[in-house]
Amino acid sequence: MAPALAVEAEDYLGWLSNERGRAPRTVASYRADLSSFSAWLDERGTDLLGASSADVAAYLSHLRSDLKRSSSTVARAAVSLRGLYRFLVAEDLTSNDPAGTLDVPRAPAGLPRALRRDQIEMLLASPVGDDPLVRRDRAMLEVLYGMGLRASELTALSLGDIDLDERLMRVWGKGGKERIVPVGRHAANAVKEWLSGAGRGALEPDSWATQDDARALFLNNRARRITRQGVWLVVRRHGDRVGLGRDQLSTHVLRHSCATHMLDGGADIRSVQELLGHASISSTQRYTAVSQERLTEVYRQAHPRARY
Repeated sequence: MAPALAVEAEDYLGWLSNERGRAPRTVASYRADLSSFSAWLDERGTDLLGASSADVAAYLSHLRSDLKRSSSTVARAAVSLRGLYRFLVAEDLTSNDPAGTLDVPRAPAGLPRALRRDQIEMLLASPVGDDPLVRRDRAMLEVLYGMGLRASELTALSLGDIDLDERLMRVWGKGGKERIVPVGRHAANAVKEWLSGAGRGALEPDSWATQDDARALFLNNRARRITRQGVWLVVRRHGDRVGLGRDQLSTHVLRHSCATHMLDGGADIRSVQELLGHASISSTQRYTAVSQERLTEVYRQAHPRARY
């Protein structure tokens, strides 16, 4: 039985669907390619993050020579692997790009997808109850959307990084860059509930496994710092509960939704750039295209002289 895809690969597939706008059939093809490569690596005692350039070359040779796959199938597999590792490097999830020397065509850029506000409201209302993990899930979803954080930034948060009195949060972005972001009222209230004795306090052990776990803002049910896999599972569980499928929702989508909704609400692009921690304004400018598309759609539907 093939191993489950690593969360990093799931993140990539979600990014393809939701930010690059790839069709479901295309994403399914990428999933098949990555699953096949992952299973091949598993048989050799390694995984996607541990793969070398020699592994990539040997796998493509295996497809070509041993399995007699067509040249187009091998080329598509190369595109899938090249795209995956470019994404992982860009997201600071690895410094290793074993597919970096592959000569493959670059896919055209697409526009990020954002959830509608009513979909966001349904998602944020999904964690119902007061048990510790429900409080945690509610706080995590509010922070991901409210501050536009990456999953890796959320997992890196420690207790000393948030000031609920001033409603500010210190976030460690790509390359260890620090930024201070404001915490919205809903997010602040959700985090306060999580940090209460009935929330995080109820999960605290008599003896911590590590000091890093003791400092972590968000914990799993074993009182360890939550991982990206854990964040992904929380988002997926609540997305499934409110009818948002894998092709509609990911941690990336929550980040995109934060940026798009801020621009829709009148925020200037420089402020959004600072909030998201984009090194270049060009990264943020993609969201202005999304907002412009929405403006055009509303105008065409609402203005009597625009419909004919």
